[in-house]
Amino acid sequence: GVYRPTSVLAVTFPTRAAGELRSRLQQLGAHGVQARTFHSAALRQLQYFWPRAYGSDVPSVLDNRMSLVAESAGRLRVRVDTARLRDLVSEIAWAKVSNVRPEDYARLAEQHHRSVASIDAETVARIFTGYEEAKRDRGRIDFEDILLCTAALISDHPDVAEQVRRTYRHLVVDEYQDVSPLQEALLTLWRGDSQEICVVGDPAQTIHSFAGAQPTFLTGFARRFREATVVKLVRDYRSTPQVVGCANQVMAVAGASSLKLVAQRPDGPQVSFAESADEAAEASGVADWVEAQHAAGVDYRD
Repeated sequence: GVYRPTSVLAVTFPTRAAGELRSRLQQLGAHGVQARTFHSAALRQLQYFWPRAYGSDVPSVLDNRMSLVAESAGRLRVRVDTARLRDLVSEIAWAKVSNVRPEDYARLAEQHHRSVASIDAETVARIFTGYEEAKRDRGRIDFEDILLCTAALISDHPDVAEQVRRTYRHLVVDEYQDVSPLQEALLTLWRGDSQEICVVGDPAQTIHSFAGAQPTFLTGFARRFREATVVKLVRDYRSTPQVVGCANQVMAVAGASSLKLVAQRPDGPQVSFAESADEAAEASGVADWVEAQHAAGVDYRD
């Protein structure tokens, strides 16, 4: 009852997570909240404002980037197999969400320790340039362009910015540790001068670093927003004290989190350790262990 649900925009990452968010909000009686992925929220704004700003429909989103990247590499006579092609697509995506332009890629790739196997940074930059040109020639945009175009639209058109900020007065960001520089820039444009933002995340669970995610946006949030209320969720309801204690030790050594989790379940067996030569051996070892536990009468529901 404090906020109007229709004035709240909640964003997260996978489509499935957005669906779960909508479901939980409805169960809480908060009907009307826009709960979407970053790209879904941005695309909706793009489709609404682009025709008003430019007098034309939004360019179609590219279904398959690999073909255009392969075309660009082919023009430069760079031979790429499927695995290397995937690496190039991923590297171009990283560059775009990190606000790295093709002409700056070679210089910044070295700073960020980025590389594509057997292809030097200058060549990657040229393939990147060719890909962008091929996309423009066909009047298409890719997945990252959805965010880039939305950010440009809000930045370049004050009337669009004012309408977006008037519509969505309160922002909620789930899995904030996984935002990229581009997503953070878009959040800032959505927010404007408002301080009405709530973020949820865990720096120890950053899983999109390879794609440009920077957990420092989360860890530095309280420094950027001096009046923010910080709520630390340290109770672990899933695992035994032995497992939680082991996790705390690992995280402390890795420097991934300053939080120390507190187990809420009863004691369990001590943690055991095993080494494996490779992934296949590890999988086989886990299967054998589960089978042995089952044979010993252990019920997984316990």
